[in-house]
Amino acid sequence: MNNVASILLLVFLALTFLQSGYEKIFYWKENVNWLKEHFSKTILKNQVGLALLHLLILELISGILCVVGAIQLVTKSGREFGFYGAVFSCICLLMMLFGQRLAKDYDGARTIVIYFIPAVMAVYWLN
Repeated sequence: MNNVASILLLVFLALTFLQSGYEKIFYWKENVNWLKEHFSKTILKNQVGLALLHLLILELISGILCVVGAIQLVTKSGREFGFYGAVFSCICLLMMLFGQRLAKDYDGARTIVIYFIPAVMAVYWLN
């Protein structure tokens, strides 16, 4: 297996985003209420529900693409889905980073960077 590191990164990203999507779907109201408070002093204060929906959709796309991409690498049938999964993962993380910086939650932003590094590594390796 020449793609072990790429497979591991895709599994990591898939778990991250599918679990996050699950949390958003099944705890939608709690997430929206917490985020309304979190963004109450930002330009996003009236757009929390819509922004969260956009993020949810992108997270699910990212997670599914990463799963399919990992399967593709295991079966040696290509790397396109993994590449796009990694790219969508980076887009999700950049959206979250923007929100955290806007809310002046610098610890939250720092945490997102920890996830962004492996996502960029996956984009690089799968390109």
